[in-house]
Amino acid sequence: MAQAIETILAREGRLDVLVNNAGFGIAGAIEDTSIDEAREQFEVNFFGVLRMCRAALPSMREKKAGYIVNIGSIGGLIAIPFQGFYSASKFALEGLSEALRLEVRPFGIHVVLIEPGDHRTSFTQNRRSTRGSAEGSPYRDRFERAIARMSSDEQGGPSPEAIARLLCKVLNRANPRLRYTVGPAPQRAAVWLKRSMPYAVIEKIMQDYYSR
Repeated sequence: MAQAIETILAREGRLDVLVNNAGFGIAGAIEDTSIDEAREQFEVNFFGVLRMCRAALPSMREKKAGYIVNIGSIGGLIAIPFQGFYSASKFALEGLSEALRLEVRPFGIHVVLIEPGDHRTSFTQNRRSTRGSAEGSPYRDRFERAIARMSSDEQGGPSPEAIARLLCKVLNRANPRLRYTVGPAPQRAAVWLKRSMPYAVIEKIMQDYYSR
């Protein structure tokens, strides 16, 4: 990571934009997830972002300009059953981004979260099931139904070009806001519903949806 930043600075003399897009998902019940598996999830989705931010910020502060765009997830706003540690890593990214935005704004640096819903990408094929999710888990039947629903929604979702177009718009705004959601309308609406309705209603909807 440090070498990549050094190469860009040596070649270009400045770093204007950092997009933290790397990530993957593990699937399994919380109880069926080992500490090592949970740690690996956070190592990529959270600590990888932290490392890149720390590597890029000195140059951006010196130039008093820059954009840091962290790719979060609607799953970082609404927890998804059997992807609990993926959601946890994205919830953590929300808090990191909020605090970082407040800290670096006086240096002319903008921090933005783009929160996609389900899109048709290789994320589905690259999802890893925890070792504890194998046959014999008391969660097995519900786990399989939930993962089948997630995979169907992802591969039936829009292509990721819309995220790229949104990113382009964000980078051309002098004062972008903190959060931008993108993706299927029902998923974006669910974010609004969680903020405006009793959580018991959202919980019932999520329970029914991922149990079908």
